[in-house]
Amino acid sequence: MIAFVKGGLAALAVSALAGGALAAEADPADLAVARSLATMLQSARAVVSTNQARINDPALGDKGLSGAAVLEKAIANYREATGRDPASIDPASYEGRLIRAQMDAVVEVMDANQATINAKGTGFKGFIPATFTRLVNEAFEARVGAEASMKFTAPPVLIRNRKARPDAFEAAAIRDYLEKADWPKGQIYSALVSEAGGERARVMVPEYYVPSCLTCHGDPAGELDVTGYPKEGAHEGDLGGVISIGLIPQ
Repeated sequence: MIAFVKGGLAALAVSALAGGALAAEADPADLAVARSLATMLQSARAVVSTNQARINDPALGDKGLSGAAVLEKAIANYREATGRDPASIDPASYEGRLIRAQMDAVVEVMDANQATINAKGTGFKGFIPATFTRLVNEAFEARVGAEASMKFTAPPVLIRNRKARPDAFEAAAIRDYLEKADWPKGQIYSALVSEAGGERARVMVPEYYVPSCLTCHGDPAGELDVTGYPKEGAHEGDLGGVISIGLIPQ
């Protein structure tokens, strides 16, 4: 599982992408919403990650990972990480609408994949944290429409699924900031940008490889991992991915 650095989510105040004009960072209120959404996604993904051996156990049928069960554990992880109960967030607020849509997406994805997760006689199911993350983000976006966007992307050389390819903003932010040796680990990048439909707050939350990631992404580079992809030869602490969030400025 890719990890982020707790307590390191300070934002860059002013920035320029690819040598362009200076762009103001997102407003603190927007950054708070983005952090909340990123933490809930990480909290739910952690449940899938810690249960990978259980999911892939061919001798076990029902894994006890229904949508409700996973959401309950995700909420517990979120509370531990933030000190907040998502149920306490005003459901009429922007954050409240988005966090509830995200939690509903977690339930939807887990319930829709029960046949795969619970299949006896099959070892590796292909239901890995990366797949879970993509499906949850897609279900989230289907619920919120133009109100927000969420995507898990990465440096182009690490992309395994075309749907995760960074757009121009994401690629520039990764290249010009998040991949730099002097970029403070865990610090997010944000900017207010003009896009079709109006201004958007774009927030990039970096995540880094931890030892459990290296089974698929570590050495030896080029060797096929359990999913059939060649390993990248990554090391613990390398930038492994980015949660990219788009919000309507509040």
